[in-house]
Amino acid sequence: MGIDIWEVIEAAKTKPFGFQAFYPGPGLGGHCIPVDPFYLTWKAKEYEFHTRFIELAGEINDNMPYYVYLRTMEALNSVGKSFKNAKILILGVAYKKDVDDMRESPALKIITIFQDKGAIVDYNDPYIPEIPPLRKYHLKMHSTDLTRENISSYDVVVIATDHSVYDPNFILENAQLIIDTRNLIKIKHPKVIKA
Repeated sequence: MGIDIWEVIEAAKTKPFGFQAFYPGPGLGGHCIPVDPFYLTWKAKEYEFHTRFIELAGEINDNMPYYVYLRTMEALNSVGKSFKNAKILILGVAYKKDVDDMRESPALKIITIFQDKGAIVDYNDPYIPEIPPLRKYHLKMHSTDLTRENISSYDVVVIATDHSVYDPNFILENAQLIIDTRNLIKIKHPKVIKA
């Protein structure tokens, strides 16, 4: 419908009372929200009670990395590039802004999906210099430098975590194409796709 969800949230935030802003992103991460609601679902089933909304929310959140993949593939196609062998830079692998915690981070799933689909993927995260082998992911990657020359060498930059140190103007000036899952870049620009 062409509705910008970020504009809707900003407008809703002007209500003087009774509103809490919740922001979309590439999926859920951390040690509790992606996991704990399913304990309630499991326990509720013992009492023959079904928690459909918890399960539906979980399904939507689990599918967000695939949505980011589809938006990235469409964006590359729109500029005449194939997803296979595309050079992609993921900005941020922490599950939330300004932390060094990767537990259940959707960025890890996004990297895995991108690699499985044939892309060449690197990441930058000032809080996570390397991705060690994890229970679910065996990526063995090191954070790449975020220089003008480096960022411009990627076909697309995907903003997965909106760390405060990421300068939206620097990214906008130097990236060829941007998938912004966190609304880091506030202005509308032809090379910025909100996901």
